[in-house]
Parts: sequence; C-alpha cells; structure tokens
Amino acid sequence: MTAMSADQILEALDPEQREVATALHGPVCVLAGAGTGKTRAITHRIAYGVRVNAYNPTSVLAVTFTARAAGEMRQRLRGLGVDGVQARTFHAAALRQLSYFWPEVVGGQVPQILEQKAAIVGRAARDAGLQPDRLTVRDLASEIEWAKVSLVDPADYPARIAREGRPTPAGLNPAHVQDVMRAYEEAKTDAVAIDFEDILLLLADMIGRHAEVGDQIRRQYRHFVVDEYQDVSPLQQFLLEQWLGGRRELCVVGDPAQTIYSFAGATPRHLLEFARTYTDATQVRLVRDYRSTPQVVRLANELMRRRGSAGAGVELVAQRPSGPAPDYRAYDDDEAEANGVAGRVEALIASGVPAGEIAVLYRANSQSEALEEALAERGIGYLVRGGQRFFSRDEVRRAIVLLRGAAVAPDDRPLGERVRDTLGELGWAEQPPAARGAVRERWDALQALVNLADDIASDAGGEATVREFVDHLAERAQAQHAPAVDGVTLTTMHAAKGLEWDAVFIVGCSEGLLPISLAETDEALEEERRLLYVAITRAREHLALSFARSRKAGGKATRRRTRFLEAQWPDARPARVARQSTSAKLAELGPEEVRLFESLKRWRLETAQADSKPAFTVLVDTSLVEIARDRPGTLGELARVSGVGASKLDKYGLAILEIVAEH
Repeated sequence: MTAMSADQILEALDPEQREVATALHGPVCVLAGAGTGKTRAITHRIAYGVRVNAYNPTSVLAVTFTARAAGEMRQRLRGLGVDGVQARTFHAAALRQLSYFWPEVVGGQVPQILEQKAAIVGRAARDAGLQPDRLTVRDLASEIEWAKVSLVDPADYPARIAREGRPTPAGLNPAHVQDVMRAYEEAKTDAVAIDFEDILLLLADMIGRHAEVGDQIRRQYRHFVVDEYQDVSPLQQFLLEQWLGGRRELCVVGDPAQTIYSFAGATPRHLLEFARTYTDATQVRLVRDYRSTPQVVRLANELMRRRGSAGAGVELVAQRPSGPAPDYRAYDDDEAEANGVAGRVEALIASGVPAGEIAVLYRANSQSEALEEALAERGIGYLVRGGQRFFSRDEVRRAIVLLRGAAVAPDDRPLGERVRDTLGELGWAEQPPAARGAVRERWDALQALVNLADDIASDAGGEATVREFVDHLAERAQAQHAPAVDGVTLTTMHAAKGLEWDAVFIVGCSEGLLPISLAETDEALEEERRLLYVAITRAREHLALSFARSRKAGGKATRRRTRFLEAQWPDARPARVARQSTSAKLAELGPEEVRLFESLKRWRLETAQADSKPAFTVLVDTSLVEIARDRPGTLGELARVSGVGASKLDKYGLAILEIVAEH
C-alpha cells in the first residue's frame, strides 16, 4: 500500500482531530466523547508524526484496554502506511517485556500464568477456615483483583475498605478476607504461578529495582499513547510512570462520562487531574459525534447534563442526518418484554437492517435467557457476547487446522470457493440449518469465516490466497479479534463498550436493574448513569428503551421505570414542555430538521390553498416541528405525532411520509 503523505493524513480529519494529530509532543490530553473519532485522531497523530520524521515507529508504544482495540489500531496504522508501532493492551505489552527480561534478571522462564483464579482462591479460603460456595469464591477472586490493581496490600485491606465504605464480598469479616488474600499469594508461590495482576506488578517492580531494565525500555519507547485513559487503575498508572521515567512524551485519550469499571479499580482521577499534573499540557476536546443521529445524541446529552456535576464529559454535537426518535415502551412482564423486543427485531430485519447490526443490551447476564428463547422461537440468529471466545470454539479450531492443510495444496481457485469447500468437511452448507441452539451456533461461526474470506478476497482484488487467509486468522486469534457473526448481538452494557450497531434495544430500564439494586452510594449511582450513557451511545440510528412492570406473567406490577429516564419517558414530560412555544421547539432542531420543517410548511400552504382553508386547519406548527424532529417512516409512527388524528392520517399521511422520505 502506498504510504499517505503528511498533508493527506491531515486532510482526512476535522479541525479538532487535526489539532490532536499535529500536537506531536507531549504532554497531550484529549477529551473524546462517544463516537467522535478518537481512534482515528490518535492513529493519524502517530502516522503524521512518523511521516514528518518526529517519530521512529518502533519507538511508539500505544496501549489500549482490549485486544480488539489494539488490533484495530494496528490495522488502521497499516492502512495509513505505518508499520512497526507497538499497539498492545497493558497486559500484553507488560508480558512481552517481562518475558524478555526475566531470564536475565531472575533466571529461567516466566512462571505459569493463571487463566482462572477460582481453584486457588477456593483452596486459600478453605485454608483460612472458610467453607465458601461457588459464588463466594467468585466474589473473593474479584475482591483480590480489585485490591491488587488498587495497590492495596493485604495488611492495609481492613483500614482501606473501612475508609472507603466498601462492602466485603459475601458479607465476610474483613479479617477473613485479609486471611484469604494472604493464603492466595502463598498458594500461588507454592504452585510457581502468577496471575494477570502480577504481570504488571512484577514488571513495575523490576523496572524500579533494576536501573538497566528501565533504561533499556526507555531507550526503546520514547512516545506513549494511552487510550481509554479514564479506565486506568492505580496499578496501570504506576507502570505507566515507570515506563515514562519522568519524561513527558505522553498522549492520553479518554472520556470521564464513560467510566464504568470503578468496581474493578478503574478511576477517571488521572484523566481529570491531567491538567494539574502537567500544567502546560495541550488539551483538545473532540465533540463532533459521527456515530449517532441527533435524536440519540440529544438523549445522551440530556442524561449526562442532568448529572449537574464536574467531570461529566463533553457535550456531543451530532453530525449525522436526523433519524427516528428513541422509542420508549413498558411491558407487563419480562416474557412480554422479551417477546416484544424480538418482534421489533424481526420487523427491523424485514425492513432491511442486517441482524448483525442489531444489539440487545441488558444490565445482568441473567436477563438474556428470555431474550434467547424469544428470538429462537422466531428463527432469528443471535450471538451471546461474553460467552466462549470465538477462536476457542472447537469448530473454529478444526476449521483453522483444515485451512492450514489446504494452504499447502496447489489450487488456483478463488479464496472464497476454496474456503467453502474446506469448511464443507465440517458440515458447513450454503443455507443455515433450521435448528437453533448449538447446531446453528456452529454454522454461524463457520459462516463468519466464509464472510471474512470473501471480504479479504474483495479487498485484495480477488488475488488473496488461503495461506494469506490463514496468516490473517492467526493474527486475529492472537488479538482475539473475532470476525462478525451474522446474528443479533445479546450482551451486557459493560461488554458493549467500544462497539456500535445500527439498532440498539436497551431492556430492563427499571429501578433495581438500572440502577442495579447494589448501587447504594452516590458514586455507585453515578456509575450506573454513565453505564446507561455508554449503552445509549452504542446506537447509530434506532434506539429503543423498555422495562417490564413485573417479573412474571400475572405478577404484581411493582417495578417502576429508571430514575435516569424519568424526564425523557413520553408520559412523564412535565406540562411546561407541552406548552413550549413553537419558536423554542424550532431552536432545538438541527439544520436538516429545519429544512424538513420548511418543506412541510410549503406543502401545508399549498394543500390549504387548494382547499381554500387556513393553513393551521391542515396541521399546526407544533405538529410539523414534531414530524421534522422524529422523521416518522410509517403511518403507525406518524399516528403517534400529536395533532395527527385518524382523519388527517388518512387524508395527508402518505403525502407527509413522501416529504419526509425526500429528506
């Protein structure tokens, strides 16, 4: 690929993104709202720095929080003609360095890394005199992780949680938790194993204790970029400071409004205090939202504006054309909500929205079961994100083995044809199976490989080989960058961070679920608000929010909608909104919406003159404003506009929809 020139790199950016790209020397702090192109800004910054010879690409270390984000960053840099930049997660970068220096500093190889803590935590708990069940072991493991990433020594644990008002797992005595922590560390030592938190702790300690290690790392990496900086833990910040060694070549990017992992030790404090830490830092705010329609952006802004406190992030400015208004619905019970959502998903797919561009988000994993059943009954494919990793699936492993074999066989057929033939040995067929469950999930996984092969062949002008495809799969597997499966995504709000879809359904918008009943402090409630903000800003165009009044059919309707949407829920809008003047409502419309409003006024005038009637008898201004704002696409949606009754819908409905469609 021909490398882009420095001017071409900048031409692809908006003014604020260009300001980020040209701020080549740190410290730099970028406050980037959801959908504002932060990855684009920082990858173009790196590419521009390389192109003007400010950076050697191998001297840049960009750290992210997910392997998928790191893989996307590397892919974008390659697309800009830049190779050699290290884009990795904190843990991947630290493990690479630890593995390099361990034989020299400690001797031998890095100890085995625990994939799961449960077994050793359970043993440690029993050694501490407890008889924990499975859930208690899980909660203890999470508490150990929190303490380690928060740099809390077991000796300081009781005082620390008392000071912060943090509840202990399973209501255990703090001294018992402290004993489990100590026993866990001893058990790890006996097993000659380390956990993921140890990777960062051991490397930071090694850099601090051995000057030659720190010097070598700092000679290698001179420029640092940290994405999602609002989610750094004290441990990650400590390692970052060790990497920097007092230098200032640091660019951080984050959004305090998207801090949703405080329970795991993440803190936006370092992002919010960056300007105080570096008083001469360059600060840039990315506010142009390229992802979502004005209707989605408006709701997101309203949600965070009501927070009324500092550190709420940026006020987004929508850049996309207008779309449908967010849809709010209440159902009688959980089953009715699941069936209602599944029916609307089915309608969206029938209207042309791909299933892979639809997501249903929920607060707790337990909410997925009813949704899975409702989608399966309609024959709609789905993927539960957060389940088994794609490249760990048996059929995907076997497929890669077969493809490796096919790669060495001489064959001039196109890549897509060869992949289809190879996967046919595993039961893949052109048409999906009628059965749901595991059978369909296997087919969906193999179909994702077929689609990926077609995409790669298309990008390569039909010249891609099976060997190149296998190499591409190996790179994706290392980064855990799974190909898209053609099905509706079911996932938690937490797991949805960093992703986006054309249509998003947010279910369970009720007190007790959102905010979760465990959120008792002001800080915890604000985190729940931020979690809803993250969920809302995943939607590009269609956004639906719902809740169920009761858990079971026929049950007492004790649930009430979430406090976070009380002002936005249609039947909860205060009377003053209904009495708002037309001019005030017009002021809230975007440029495209105003143009649509003017077109509707011209149509109304022509219609009224033809009937020799006053214009207001056709439709009043407030109705036209509502149509311009919500852009109804069907007669049913138009019928929900105030002032559009059955007779006006029958007389003017199709003409109005035609005008809306033209815009």
